[in-house]
Amino acid sequence: MAGIVLKRCVSWTLLSTSGAKSIRIRGTNRNYWTALRRTATVLTSRRAAFLLGLPTLSCLTYEAYHRVQSSAVVHALEKVEVLEQADYLYSCAETEKLYQLLLQYKDSDDAEFLWRLARASRDLSLLPNMEAERKKQLTFEGFEYAKKALEKDDKCFAAHKWYAVCLSDVGDYEGVKVKIGNSYIIREHLERAIELNPKDATSLHILGYWCFAFAELPWYQRKVAAVIFSSPPVSTYEEALEFFLKAEEVDPNFYSKNLLMLGKTYMGMKDTERARLFLTKAKDYPAHTLEDKEVHKEAVDLLKKLG
Repeated sequence: MAGIVLKRCVSWTLLSTSGAKSIRIRGTNRNYWTALRRTATVLTSRRAAFLLGLPTLSCLTYEAYHRVQSSAVVHALEKVEVLEQADYLYSCAETEKLYQLLLQYKDSDDAEFLWRLARASRDLSLLPNMEAERKKQLTFEGFEYAKKALEKDDKCFAAHKWYAVCLSDVGDYEGVKVKIGNSYIIREHLERAIELNPKDATSLHILGYWCFAFAELPWYQRKVAAVIFSSPPVSTYEEALEFFLKAEEVDPNFYSKNLLMLGKTYMGMKDTERARLFLTKAKDYPAHTLEDKEVHKEAVDLLKKLG
């Protein structure tokens, strides 16, 4: 799947002061292309159905209608092809090529192009050796695309997910107070993404990571947050565990980082046996990406600590 949840899967710092490391998010909606192809088929069949009433039309009207409907079918097929290419480039970690492809659709009214462009923008910002000013520009650019995607289609689960991720990113440049305040909004959009698509593993993973970050927040940082907010965001390891396990349930072994976070969550809960189980799974996960290698190293180090 979703999602290098959250570099092929997304890198995302929930709270810079929490000490939590960045994560990335992997995944696409596996049912997406079937739905798109069905859309193109429906467009074609609707034209055929309309032609059954042809005797009521003049030849001129028919020709005009035929051109409009043919154009609609062409655009639908073009969308399918572009998005297929975009998702292929994403799966191959061709970040720059993906960004340049989708940048052509930055003025689109289609949320499917826009949320992918938001994701591509932030993935590009996370590449090694990215110049600081360019990184900041891409971060805010990604947020604007995510916001536009949400405005165009608030029923799109991916738009909610990437809006949450990108909102967290821009918070890194706006200070702790803004970032903590945004945390409430981030959780709302992640919950909405899960409501719209309960089978998206990366949305579940990211929300689990959100819960984990606040569950392990040191006491002195909690005091700082309490000064800024009368009721700062709170969570527990148990709540984080629920989302990480649910992500595994809907898409087993979809992401090495989810296995690692399960191990770390069980460590936080002092459940050494289960912690060792999932840390071992994370260690043994095939290292296809740089993040997988980082996960492997962290899992090995944590297993040594467990003894």
